[in-house]
Amino acid sequence: MPRVQARTVVVYLAFLSVGSSVAPLSHLISGPTAASARARIARGASRLDSSAGSVRAAQAGGSGYHLVKRYKLGGEGGWDYLLMDSPSHRLFISRGTRVMVVNTNDGTVIGEIPGLHRSHGIALAPEFGKGFASDGEPGSVVVFDYQTLKVIDTVKTDNDSDGIIYDRGTKRVFTMNGDAGTSTAIDARTGRVVGTFPLGGKPEFAAADGKGHVFANLVDKSEMVRIDAEGLKVEQTWPLEPCRSPSGLAIDAANERLFPGCHNGVMGFVDGNSGKVLGTVPIGTGVDANRFDPGTGFAFASCGDGTITVAHEDSPGQLTEVEKITTQRGARTMAIDLETHAIYTVTADFGPPPAPTTEHPHARPAILPDTFTLLVYSR
Repeated sequence: MPRVQARTVVVYLAFLSVGSSVAPLSHLISGPTAASARARIARGASRLDSSAGSVRAAQAGGSGYHLVKRYKLGGEGGWDYLLMDSPSHRLFISRGTRVMVVNTNDGTVIGEIPGLHRSHGIALAPEFGKGFASDGEPGSVVVFDYQTLKVIDTVKTDNDSDGIIYDRGTKRVFTMNGDAGTSTAIDARTGRVVGTFPLGGKPEFAAADGKGHVFANLVDKSEMVRIDAEGLKVEQTWPLEPCRSPSGLAIDAANERLFPGCHNGVMGFVDGNSGKVLGTVPIGTGVDANRFDPGTGFAFASCGDGTITVAHEDSPGQLTEVEKITTQRGARTMAIDLETHAIYTVTADFGPPPAPTTEHPHARPAILPDTFTLLVYSR
């Protein structure tokens, strides 16, 4: 048992002993002294409850996260990015040729956004009543009504529109166009393209600080770029060594710290002002999404090997590994509810992998029909 946990248990037992000794005496004391004694006993009980809570959290894992619900969603198609809309209790899931929308209160599918060819990600701009879904083939964004989910328009981007985010600072949506090596900015109010500009490599995901900057991973260069979100140009390009092939990306906007998930099994901790890599923590294999929860200070990396790594930002200069949550094979993307702090990830059951071919030397195994499942983890 770690030393801190051991001390917690010792204190817990000590309070039990003191509480059982003092409580029977309280009825023998009268007047102000009695009130004081009872107050001291109450404070002791409160500390007892706090210590007990720490012990329970330790039993669930260092972060306290554990599986609380499984919802079988079914349906056909693979999946990519997830996005949680906390105010409406809706989870948006990219599913092949559509976006599936799930009520997180009961796991029911409440709607779908059709009309995509290769669905990748979702961004929401509720102040303008719009949502945006990236379509990698041929490269476009489907604009839909935030409330009704009905398709409003389709906007052309560069090829392979993949990761997509909404920057509240500029009120713009940014797509990461992987094969084209560019980003397209869309005015969230009008739904019109503002501009497309080069990034100097193949982007995966992005994050915005709301203060004029968008950050993007370049998976083929193992670099990160800082973008002038108003001027639509790259300001800085930073190497991410020892992080290689970065995929997912999250941000602590208050402290300007970034968390890239890298395919060599680490999550980076990067200063968004200088580009300095402040440290790394080990993660699983097949990372495809990262998230940060400012309410808890936890940073997450979800991986296809069936793990979610939880790390804690102890300070703007220190990131510490907390634990690896066991999920399920294939659960490589995730979303987090910033109100409840619940984690959502999805996966399915798989058949045997197909024989390799020249075109597909590492072909993915087939998804078994009607096994697509939503997993919910909470503290």
